[in-house]
Amino acid sequence: MILEPRTNTPLWMTISAPVLAVVVVLILSGGLIAWAGAPLLESYVALVKGAFGSRFAISETLVRATPLILTGLAAAVAFRAKLWNIGGEGQLYMGALAATYFGTGLVSLPMPLMIPFLFLVGAIAGGVLLLVPALLKTRLKVDEVVTTLLLNFIILLLANYLLFGPWKDPMSMGWPQGAPIIDEGVLPNLVAKTRLHGGLIFSLIAAVCVFILMTKTRWGLEIRAVGHNVDAARFAGIPINKTVIRTALISGGLAACAGVTEVAGTKGYLTLDISPGFGYTGIAVAMLAGLNPLGVIVAALFIAGIYNGADSMSRTMDVSNYIADVITAASLLMVMLAVMLTRMRIRWR
Repeated sequence: MILEPRTNTPLWMTISAPVLAVVVVLILSGGLIAWAGAPLLESYVALVKGAFGSRFAISETLVRATPLILTGLAAAVAFRAKLWNIGGEGQLYMGALAATYFGTGLVSLPMPLMIPFLFLVGAIAGGVLLLVPALLKTRLKVDEVVTTLLLNFIILLLANYLLFGPWKDPMSMGWPQGAPIIDEGVLPNLVAKTRLHGGLIFSLIAAVCVFILMTKTRWGLEIRAVGHNVDAARFAGIPINKTVIRTALISGGLAACAGVTEVAGTKGYLTLDISPGFGYTGIAVAMLAGLNPLGVIVAALFIAGIYNGADSMSRTMDVSNYIADVITAASLLMVMLAVMLTRMRIRWR
C-alpha cells in the first residue's frame, strides 16, 4: 500500500469529506454513550436540543462560539505562515487585561468610540505579547511553540496577582474580580433576555476581513508564501522576518479581541475564569476549518454546539459532559485524515 498525490480532487469530495468524517465520529462516539448506559438516539436528541433546540440554547451556543471564532482566526492566520502560535489563551487574557485597565474609568468616551477603542487597545496588547516570541524566532531561532505556551502561564499568573491585589473590586464581596466595565464600553445586547452580545457581530466581521486579507491582498499572499515554502518566498523577494512579525501582530490581536468580548460582553468584568480554554480550543477550530477563515465560523459553531449540547445531555441523560472533549478531539483527527485522503489516494500493490 502506498500513498500518491491526486492529480485532481473533485469539488464534491472536498466538501463531503469533512462532513462524512464528523458523521463517522458521531457514530463511533455513540459507543461511549451506550457504554454509559444511556439510550443512544435520545441522548443525541438531547445534545441537539441543548445546542439548537430553543432561542436560549441557540443564543448560548452563539455566545460560546464568539470567542472561538476569534481564537480560531488567530490560529488560522499564524499557522498559514507556519508560526505555531500556541499562546492564544495568554493573548486572550492580555486583551481582557487591557480592556479592564482602560475600560473601568481610566478613559471615558461615547459608546460609538469607547467600544472600538477597547478592541483597539486589546488587539495592540495581544499583538505585542505575541511579538516577543516572533522576535525570538526571527532573531535567535527560538522555538515559538515553547515561548508562546509558557507565556500563557505568565499572563494567567499576572491576572491572578492583579485580581487578588490591586485590581480587586472592593464591591465584589471578597471574590477575585475586577471593577465593571463602564456602561459606554459594554457591548450591546442583541437578543432580549439572553447573553448574546455585539461581540458576535464583531467576530463575523473579523472572519470576513481575514478572508479578504488572506485571499485578496499582497499581505495575505506573502503570509501564505512564507508558510508554503520559506526558501521560495525568500527567492521571490518576500521579507521573511517582516512577514512573520506582521503575522504575529495580526494573530495576537485577534486572540486578544476574544478577551475583550468576554470582559465587555459576556461578563462585564474581569475574572480568572473568563476562558475555559478558548485559546487552546481555537487551535482545534482552525484545524477543523482547514485554516479557512470562513470555515472557522462553521467549525466554531460546531464545537460550541457540541459543548453546550453535551452539558444538556449530561443533565438529562446522566452522561458525562466529557463526551464533548472526546467528540472534539476525534473530529479533529478524523477531519485531518479526511482532508489528507482528498489530496492523496491509496494505491494497493
